[in-house]
Amino acid sequence: MNDKKPILRYTANERTNHWIVAILFILAGLSGLALFHPALFWLSHLFGGGPWTRILHPFLGVAMFVFFLGLVFRFWRANFITANDRLWLRRIDRVMVNREDGVPPIGKYNAGQKLLFWTLLVCMLVLLISGVVIWRAYFSLYFEIGVIRLATLLHALAAFVLILSIIVHIYAGIWIKGSIGAMLHGWVSRPWARKHHELWYREVTDDKPPHPHGRKEG
Repeated sequence: MNDKKPILRYTANERTNHWIVAILFILAGLSGLALFHPALFWLSHLFGGGPWTRILHPFLGVAMFVFFLGLVFRFWRANFITANDRLWLRRIDRVMVNREDGVPPIGKYNAGQKLLFWTLLVCMLVLLISGVVIWRAYFSLYFEIGVIRLATLLHALAAFVLILSIIVHIYAGIWIKGSIGAMLHGWVSRPWARKHHELWYREVTDDKPPHPHGRKEG
């Protein structure tokens, strides 16, 4: 076994898709915050003023959703919760202090990453549907004021959860050394893959566990 030979974790297309979503998220988030509260309206200067911010925000949101669907189609199969994931969550206190004893092996994504994936998907769907309802230039005239008010509340709530989730996502990427590098250049070291995603490592390298009682994900 050659531990110096890296493993491809993300292709160029996957990385490009990810960073397009990230850029659109920042732009949609900043423009949305500018429209959310007068104290944040100064952010509208980044987009050419209030009218342009109001025009661009929904289009940025739709583009973010479309490109996020690209990630969903690529990764949804790897994000189903398994028995090992549930056990991993029960022992997350050990993961937090970097104690791997008693922590089950996991696949390409751990339970935290999978929960984040589904949270992002739900938030994106709520933002899209509620955003269409309150999109004044094209669709809001078809809905009653009560529906528009409810959609506005749901839009703000989903945006709040989405922003918090992305902050957690960024923090986790920084905390687990090597994660950000994987999304920048696509490759991870074999020791990194073996330590953090053992079942995925075994799958892509066809390297068998050293002990006959090696556990499988199910």
